[in-house]
Amino acid sequence: MSTQQGQAYDSLSRYQVAVAANAAEAERTSFIRRTYTHLTAAVLLLVVIEFAIFSVVPAATLEKIVGVMVSGWNWLLVMGVFMVISMIANKWAISARSHSKQYMGLGLYILAQALLLVPLLFIAEKFGKPGTIGSAGVISGFVFTGLTMIVFFTRADFSWMRKALMLLGFVFIGMIVCGILFEFHFGMLYSCLGIGLAGGYILYYTSQIMLRFRTDQHIVAALCLFAAVILLFWYILSLLMELQRR
Repeated sequence: MSTQQGQAYDSLSRYQVAVAANAAEAERTSFIRRTYTHLTAAVLLLVVIEFAIFSVVPAATLEKIVGVMVSGWNWLLVMGVFMVISMIANKWAISARSHSKQYMGLGLYILAQALLLVPLLFIAEKFGKPGTIGSAGVISGFVFTGLTMIVFFTRADFSWMRKALMLLGFVFIGMIVCGILFEFHFGMLYSCLGIGLAGGYILYYTSQIMLRFRTDQHIVAALCLFAAVILLFWYILSLLMELQRR
């Protein structure tokens, strides 16, 4: 997922256009504001989609759908489809010629994430304690804000993290595959690793936005941050569920 977004950034950086770090203060401020406005809108749209799904689709039907999605090899297939859709969404989002296509990419990615989240939200709603999902959202917001402030105040360049994050991502995917094929349960280790991976990508992409993204790349910048935020929420919610089982 995030590897594709890194490749998207690389292709964009080939254009000889002023990046945010070299832009005028007003232009840079406008770019950052537009990026985080789009990120906020993406998160709100995701919440609306999830609310619509859980309000319209009967619980019994949702349970059957979730059962099919997470059973055995089906979850690998779901993840594979999601990765393909992510690649398409990223390709559209980096379109330098069409803003409408960029928005289509962002919208497609939001929809794909919303559908991928359904099983976890259903399980958390059914088996978790009241307020578990909301707590995960609040914690994710605080963690994201804290990591963002670290980059904003220090102006640190976290580009060095990219290779380490890619390697950690492959390890993480391997854990998912092993967990499905051999029925391993990594428990809190799995969730903590996911949180660390998401946090690393938040630091990485925030620094890229501050230092290397062009000031007209607010849509793809918002998509990158959105992907990291949802990854963070996913594994914070998973961790809370794991703690409740103990």
